[in-house]
Amino acid sequence: MTDWTAADIPDQSGRTAVITGANTGIGFETAKALAAKGAHVVIAVRNIDKGKQAAAQLTGEVSVQELDLTSLDSISAAADALKSRFDRIDLLINNAGVMTTPKGTTADGFELQFGTNHLGHFALTGQLLERLLDVPGARVVTVSSNGHKMGGAIHFDDLQWERSYSRMGAYTQSKLANLLFTYELERRLAPRGKTIAVAAHPGTSTTELARNLPKPVQSAFLAVAPVFAQSPAGGALPTLRAATDPGALGGQYYGPDGIAQQKGSPVVVASSAQSYDVDLQRRLWAVSEELTKVVFPV
Repeated sequence: MTDWTAADIPDQSGRTAVITGANTGIGFETAKALAAKGAHVVIAVRNIDKGKQAAAQLTGEVSVQELDLTSLDSISAAADALKSRFDRIDLLINNAGVMTTPKGTTADGFELQFGTNHLGHFALTGQLLERLLDVPGARVVTVSSNGHKMGGAIHFDDLQWERSYSRMGAYTQSKLANLLFTYELERRLAPRGKTIAVAAHPGTSTTELARNLPKPVQSAFLAVAPVFAQSPAGGALPTLRAATDPGALGGQYYGPDGIAQQKGSPVVVASSAQSYDVDLQRRLWAVSEELTKVVFPV
C-alpha cells in the first residue's frame, strides 16, 4: 500500500471546514490543503490580523472568524456568527492548542492548557454541532498528541491545578481529555449514522507549539529535529486523513506510522488504555458540561 499524502484528499468542493488556530503551523497546512481541494475554509483565530495574513497566502475560498478559545463569551459569539453564516458545516477541526505554558488561567478561571485545549473546543463543538448533525460525511476532528501517554491523567480532584502545577502534567491532561472527548462524542453521534468524531496527532513537528519549552530544551530540539521530526505539512497529514479519507470510521485515531509515531505516513494508531475507559469519558463529559454550561444536542 502506498503512503497517504495530500494528493489523496478527495474533492472538497461545496464543503465548509472550520479550523481553529489555522493561521500557523499544522492548522495553516490543513487549511491550505483543504482550500486547494475546493473547500470553503474558515480560519478561526484569536488574532484577526494574523488570520487575514494567513488567508491571503491561501488559494481558494477562505474567510476568517474571530475566536478566542480562552473565553467562553468569545466562543459563544463565534459560534453564533458561524451559525448565522452557514446552514451546514461539513468539517470542524479542533486544531488550536497551547503547550507547557507557565501557570495561568483563562478568562473564565480555567487552567490555561486544560481550558484552551479541551474546554474551549468542547464548548465550541457543542454550540456548532447542530450545523454538523445529519450532514452526510460531516466530521469533528480533534487534534490530540502522543504526549497524552506521558503520564497523562485527569486530575478530577484538582482539575485547574490550583494546589500544584506541572507544565507537562497539565499539557498531557489536556491531550488525554481531547481523546476522551472524541470517543464519548462518537458514541453519542453513532446512532444518527451521519456525523462522526475522529482524532489525530501530528507526531513530532517543527511548529511554534513548543515555544514555551525552556530555551535549552528548544535548542536541543531544533538540533535533532531533522532526524526525528517532520515539517508542519507532514504533521498535518494525520488530521487531513481523519478529516477526508472516505474510509475513516468514527472513533479512529490517526498518527504517523514511523518509529514511536514521531513522523511518517498517517495511519490508524492506538491511544492509551485509559483513553478508552468509558466511565472516565462520561465523567469528563459531565464535568465539562458543568464547567462550560454547554449542553450538546446529542
